[in-house]
Amino acid sequence: MNEHELIGAGLGTVIGAVLALTGAGGGILAVPLLVFGLGLTMVEAAPVGLLAVGLAAAVGALLGLRQGIVRYRAALFIAGIGICLSPVGLWLAHRLPNTPLALGFSLVLLYACGRIFRKATLELRHGKPAERAAFLPCVLNPLEGRLRWTLPCARFLAITGMLSGLLSGLLGVGGGFVIVPALTRYTDLNLKSIVATSLAVIALVSTGSVITASVTGAMHWAVGLPFAVGAVVGLVAGRQVAGFLAGPRLQQLFAISGFCAAALLIVKTVS
Repeated sequence: MNEHELIGAGLGTVIGAVLALTGAGGGILAVPLLVFGLGLTMVEAAPVGLLAVGLAAAVGALLGLRQGIVRYRAALFIAGIGICLSPVGLWLAHRLPNTPLALGFSLVLLYACGRIFRKATLELRHGKPAERAAFLPCVLNPLEGRLRWTLPCARFLAITGMLSGLLSGLLGVGGGFVIVPALTRYTDLNLKSIVATSLAVIALVSTGSVITASVTGAMHWAVGLPFAVGAVVGLVAGRQVAGFLAGPRLQQLFAISGFCAAALLIVKTVS
């Protein structure tokens, strides 16, 4: 393994640990790390980041399935729509210059980290529970323990899948920062089930995006494989200490790191 691959594996380990400690959405830092750490362009970094985040998310989703907390029908429905939209995002990514892609990713990163920071701050100050909408389109059937499939529920899940798939192909993000807040606000699922279901969606949509990138020749496997292996190692190691370190303070630190990464990406792009 050469120096480039060793750096990639090390960066992947960092992303895996972040995913373990912060939950779904932590993988959004994969692309900035690849851009700054390995000098990749946005189009090159996006599928590599998805490979690592998707593989790490698959490990978390399998653990959730074993515990019976993954809403697998909802995950399959969201992911199915996301997989159909991810090639559209990838098509757009290859036709847009690097500058607007980098600036667009920076805005998405700022938005995602802003939500994370606000949620962690509210939890520290008030112990405030997650916000729920006045009308919940997706609720569990208390007798069966499954989501009730109504037209509003299907519409909400479809929109969530469209957004996660499009962003996956366009910017190389798993979509956890979209899926987790959406399921939190518009369903009555508990947090563990929401995160596990989100990880299942991320794993499936990322797989579809990686396959598309491979077919079109956009995947750099020499960088992607060490990065992905490192992410899984980091995820497994991070889970061992997550119970001691994870919490609102760590979420705030992650958000601040995201703000800094977005600012650096903007400065690098415009200069």
